[in-house]
Amino acid sequence: MGSLFAELARQASANARREVEAYTHEIPELGHLDADHRDRAETLEYALWLRNRTNELAPSSSALSEDDLGCIASMGEARAEAGMSLESRQQVLRLHTALMLREINEATDAQRGGGVDELMQMMSWFAAQGVHGIGAYCQGFVRVLRRRRPYVEQVALLAESMLAADPLATELAAAVGMELPDHCAVTVVRVPHGPGDGRELERAIEALAKTHQVPLVWHPQDGGEGGELIALVSLRPMVPVVPGGTATVRRHIAPGPVSDLVRDFAEALGDPCAAGTATAPVSELSGALDRARRVSRAAPLRRASALLRVHTLADVFVELAVAEVPFADEWLRMVARRLAAGPDLLLTLDAYYGYDMNRGTAAAALNVHPRTLDYRLRRVQELTGISPGSTHGVRILSSVVARELSGAWR
Repeated sequence: MGSLFAELARQASANARREVEAYTHEIPELGHLDADHRDRAETLEYALWLRNRTNELAPSSSALSEDDLGCIASMGEARAEAGMSLESRQQVLRLHTALMLREINEATDAQRGGGVDELMQMMSWFAAQGVHGIGAYCQGFVRVLRRRRPYVEQVALLAESMLAADPLATELAAAVGMELPDHCAVTVVRVPHGPGDGRELERAIEALAKTHQVPLVWHPQDGGEGGELIALVSLRPMVPVVPGGTATVRRHIAPGPVSDLVRDFAEALGDPCAAGTATAPVSELSGALDRARRVSRAAPLRRASALLRVHTLADVFVELAVAEVPFADEWLRMVARRLAAGPDLLLTLDAYYGYDMNRGTAAAALNVHPRTLDYRLRRVQELTGISPGSTHGVRILSSVVARELSGAWR
C-alpha cells in the first residue's frame, strides 16, 4: 500500500466522524443525529465502512462488488424510509463527495508533494466508482418511494428531480414508466383562483400524467388558493434537409402535445388559467422554468372554451418589459380606465386582436353583428384617441388588453 492510501486509512475514523458532524450541522433534516444516538452510530458506521472499502479497492483499481452496491442501496432505502426529501438527499450526496475530495487532498498534502501516481489512481477510481455508488443509492431510495408514494406523487418527484438536475430522475422515470428527454418545453399553467377540492386536483393531475405521459407537479400558491401546474413536455427533434450540405438537428415545440395538455387541464378544473412555456436542454430546466413562469404571469387568463393558448416569450415580451417600468404600466392602466366607459370594449378588442383583426370572425366570436363590432371599435377611438386598426393602436391597445386580462392590475 502506498503512502497516500496509508494516510487515508490512518485518518478514516476521524474523517468519518467529521462527515457525520457535517451532516448534523449543515443538513436540517439530519440535525436529529445529535440526539438520536442509534441513528448517529449507524451513520458513522456506514461512513467508516465506505472509507475502508475505498482504501481496500482503490489501490488495485477494483470495482465495488454487488454486495458493496447493495449496502449503499440499503442506506438510500433507510433515508427514504425516514422520509428524507429530495433536496436533502441531494445535499447528502454533494456533501459526501466534497468531503471525500477534501480528504484526498489533505492526505496528498500530508505527503509533502509526493504520491502523484497514487493521487491520479485514486481520483480515477473515485470518479468511476462514485457514479456506480450514487446510482445504487438512488435505486434504494426509489425502491422505497415506489412502495410508499402514490403514482401522482412519484410523477411530481420526477418533475422536481428533473428541474433540479438530480440523478435520481433516471430511476424515478423508470419507476413511473416514462423516458427522460434530451430537451423539454417547460410549461407553467397559472391558476390564480381554485381549485378548491384537493382530491379533484389530484385526480386531474394523475389523469393528465397517464394520458400524456409527462412529468407534472402542482405548486400551490403561497397564502391562498390557486397555484401553478408545471409540465415537462418532451421536444421532438426536427432535422431540416439541406441539399448539398449538412443537416442540423433542431428542437421545436410540438403544438399538439403542449396545447392539448393545457386544454385538458383547464377543462378538468373549469377555472380561468394562463399558460407560458420555454424550452431548454434537460440540464438547464430551472432557467426555463423561471422564463415560463414569467410568461404565464404576463399571459391573459382564459377558460378552456375561450381563446386559451400556450404563450411564449415572443407573445408577451412587451408586457414583461412594461411590468418592469411602473410609469409605463400606469399609463397603460389609464388607457384601460378610459375603455371602461364603453360597452364591453376590452372584450371586443381581445376578440379583434385574437382573431388577427378579422372583423367577421371576431364578430361571430362575440355573437354580435359586424356593424356592432365597427361601432365598438369607433367608440374605442373616441375614448382613447387611438385607432384600434392602426400600427400605433395594435401596439398600445393589445398590451392594455393583455395586462388587464392577466389580472396584473387586480
